[in-house]
Amino acid sequence: MLEFIDSQLAHWPLARDNYQALGRSERRSIQLGDLTVGIQHNPARIVSTAAKTDAKSIAERPCFLCSKNRPPLQVGIEITEGWELLLNPYPIFPTHFTIVCKTHAPQEGFPLDMVCMSEKLPGHTVFFNGKHAGASCPDHLHCQAVKTHELPLMRLIENKHTLKYGRKATPDTLCLDTPFAFVSLIITPDLEGMSELAGIESTIGTEYIKHGRFNAFVWIDSGGLLRICIVRRAAHRPSCYGSEVGQHLISPGCIDMAGVLITPLKKDYDTLTEEEVRSIYKECSVKLF
Repeated sequence: MLEFIDSQLAHWPLARDNYQALGRSERRSIQLGDLTVGIQHNPARIVSTAAKTDAKSIAERPCFLCSKNRPPLQVGIEITEGWELLLNPYPIFPTHFTIVCKTHAPQEGFPLDMVCMSEKLPGHTVFFNGKHAGASCPDHLHCQAVKTHELPLMRLIENKHTLKYGRKATPDTLCLDTPFAFVSLIITPDLEGMSELAGIESTIGTEYIKHGRFNAFVWIDSGGLLRICIVRRAAHRPSCYGSEVGQHLISPGCIDMAGVLITPLKKDYDTLTEEEVRSIYKECSVKLF
């Protein structure tokens, strides 16, 4: 993968410039109970944060994830059957991939292929934004992947959720104080583990699947076990969303819910308070799992 990244950065100026700019991005932290939330000022991410996701806007623009519409310098490699791995040209972390379905299909359901992707990308978390839970391209099925150690929620789960708590756990069962609810699954390589994986859509919930109101994370932990984390969503964007005075241009997707809140605007980075961050998480998530 390093050769793929190096090749793309060497030949694609847009990506190279944005990855270089990432090294100059500002970041600060807010402690919300047991979860350390990083706030990152990342101007390039305004492309995603401010994306128009209504049906009319989508119908009026070409799908930027379809191969025929991608930048000529963006190269894809097959990661598993039917899926291409791309370097994300608007990164949040030094390693940031977009994994795109080769067929133009809507961002629906729970892609079980994420399990295969996580096996092909050790040390990475593969994640999926539901169409009403942070997806900036809800018309084309895709996932993303970043290094697991970059995500505070994944680090917290690995540290606290061991098998002594069972294969399925929530913040309450783990005695954690977090600003939103989630369910953590450890998929063991046995019949019970496979049964848990087969029932993942029931775990997420029929209505949340139907309306695309969930974020999903899949990764192989340091002990070699498959992990899945699900966050149910109450809203795609918080009520403060906007760029006017008193508002914040913040549109939470998986990475935000994993504990790294992205602020394309400097004013938001400078002024966001602990109370406002808690409010954003509260509005966008479901209280109980």
